[in-house]
Amino acid sequence: MLVTGGTRGLGRSVATALAARGAHVVITGTQPRQAIAVASEIEASLRGKGAPAGSVMGLGLDLADLDDVGALAEQLTAPIDCLVDNAGIMWGPYATTNLGVERQLAVNFLGHFALVGRLLPRLMAGRAPRVVSLSSTYHRYGDLRPTSLDVTADAYRPNAAYGASKLATLAFARELGRWARWHGLPLTSVAAHPGWADTELQTLQVPRAQRWLMRVANATLAVPVDVGADPILCAASAPGLPSGVFVGPSRLGGYRGAPGIATSTAAANDPAAAARLWEWASARTGIRYLDS
Repeated sequence: MLVTGGTRGLGRSVATALAARGAHVVITGTQPRQAIAVASEIEASLRGKGAPAGSVMGLGLDLADLDDVGALAEQLTAPIDCLVDNAGIMWGPYATTNLGVERQLAVNFLGHFALVGRLLPRLMAGRAPRVVSLSSTYHRYGDLRPTSLDVTADAYRPNAAYGASKLATLAFARELGRWARWHGLPLTSVAAHPGWADTELQTLQVPRAQRWLMRVANATLAVPVDVGADPILCAASAPGLPSGVFVGPSRLGGYRGAPGIATSTAAANDPAAAARLWEWASARTGIRYLDS
């Protein structure tokens, strides 16, 4: 199994839980040394608890850099049963990648689009292969218009850009399922969101004053990170989930509760918009599925 963004927060919790069940897990992080160190820490903690003989390996991955995505794909030669596209960033000032794509959209969606395409042969060699795309309740505040996908500095709004990235992730998860069915491939594609989980995501790229407010809000309103990871684990491991399912907390508007089927906007259920998004992503990355 492969979990992107596995060095902290939700990704680390998901990777730990999967390895505790005996899975062999690869985690990625933007800093290779950190990814290796965290993998060792997870393995040591599981040995101390007498957990099943899973394993964790750490590798570097910068999803904003398509060369880095390709390099990771070249390193992974074993079959992959499940790919959890967890890594992501939130808010921050306007910035673009070397492709000219706004950074939140590039990391949260476009890099994962490229990664899935590059790893498709490894997934097809896996047992009951599954891709889990991490979306958010914030997808409600995004849209997939060309002006949002190719947002300019003067039109940039951090909340709207984050919402667009998470809407793109959810739309992609569903379009990937349709694509796999069309090509007769036994690939399941689902999406998940954690509700409001107490992670560093909301505080890493905001001004100091806002950072303090978000830490207070997290401490009082958010669920612990291991609880937030439950819907992602469900999406990754629950048997019989059909493609297109969106898993999230089942109470309080999707912010708390046991994992269940989450609601989504009409924009997240628009096949025509998802198909246009797919073509945009293919054009931007140069990746054509089955050709990569």
